[in-house]
Amino acid sequence: MAADRAAGDFTFVHAADLHLDTPLKGLSEAAPAVAAALRDASLKAFEALVELAVSEGAAFLCLAGDIYDGAERGLRAQLAFRDGLARLSAAGISTFIVHGNHDPVDEGWAAVSSWPERVHFFSSAAVEAIEVRRGDDVLATVQGISYARRETTENLALGFKARAGGGLQVGLLHCNVAGAADGYAAYSPCTLEELRTVGLDYWALGHIHQTLVLSGRPGGLEPWVVYPGNLQARSRKASEAGPKGAMVVTVRQGRVAALRHVACDQVRFVQAEIDASSCADLAELHSALSEEGQRLLESAGGRSLVVRARLVGRSAAHRELAREGTLAELTAALREEHQQTEPFCWWDRVEDRTLPELDLEALAAGDDFTADLLAVAGSFEASLPLPDLLGKMPAELRRAALSLLEERGLPEILGRSSLLALDRLEVSP
Repeated sequence: MAADRAAGDFTFVHAADLHLDTPLKGLSEAAPAVAAALRDASLKAFEALVELAVSEGAAFLCLAGDIYDGAERGLRAQLAFRDGLARLSAAGISTFIVHGNHDPVDEGWAAVSSWPERVHFFSSAAVEAIEVRRGDDVLATVQGISYARRETTENLALGFKARAGGGLQVGLLHCNVAGAADGYAAYSPCTLEELRTVGLDYWALGHIHQTLVLSGRPGGLEPWVVYPGNLQARSRKASEAGPKGAMVVTVRQGRVAALRHVACDQVRFVQAEIDASSCADLAELHSALSEEGQRLLESAGGRSLVVRARLVGRSAAHRELAREGTLAELTAALREEHQQTEPFCWWDRVEDRTLPELDLEALAAGDDFTADLLAVAGSFEASLPLPDLLGKMPAELRRAALSLLEERGLPEILGRSSLLALDRLEVSP
């Protein structure tokens, strides 16, 4: 289209954290077929990324580190990467690549010594700048730097600077922006303010596996600072759940006009919450879970799913769920029902957070041991000397306690403990 060919009007794609051919820890033993599908999924997600760039008529593709999962860099991953880049090059699309902490330049091995035209790997020696041209017009200047080694803790962002007369100014970096997300190692740490003051138009970042727009808005003056998230989920962490893919960036008259996240994932991790309050027994609960699995599959756009389900609500099935082995049997029945379908739905875990059918207000208003128990439990949250208790725990137990507190929170832990105590007392509703 003529408008799309005007000087300063183009599209580029930003992706990161491909982790090609990554093995999924924890599923290999329980579900070899699912683990194999997930290993293939990272390669197929890359194929989808290539198809996205071609279909969008992108001027270039930015890959912000962690192309591979580690120093081993399997042969099929390297060959698949080369072949995808060759297709992009044949379509006239340039690819710019930096290496991150999982695939640093000086570690690992290379099976490919010759790469297609229009492919540029940024070195680890210093920040480089490359112009992207269309005829006589400079569409953009892309600058970047790779990690030499995994443990890169210096602030690489300090080496970037605005370039005169170079179209859209794009910075390509694998880094951890302070405060962006929890749980990520501080590789090449920097601050949002440091990125904003460099003078670039768009920071194409990698490392954090969540889709985050830390700065920027259409028509605004501040630079765009963007994490696209990883291309394909690779673990059971909450940050790996939901759609995974790449950013399609639309540029009009030399400025970023719009961002669009496009899913490229082939197997999606889902965290589902099912209200069990209307389920009279385990049979009804199984039916509710099965129906939810089917609904999730229908809304996944043809993708397979790995599902973690949380059962909530006051349910008549609560005591049955609490019996040893019940959850394992329920999960096994769901797996048997759904894993043979294509696309598949693998039930990774079913977690019971249901509550017994109790009128807590009526119980608390009584004049007996049950009322006293609820009163004491209610006072714990305000009076419990948590720091002192944690400080006295062995290191391993303290880490487990902190992890549980982070996942559930003290109020929920105390509340469920009270209900468990009531259940042990066989309090009737």
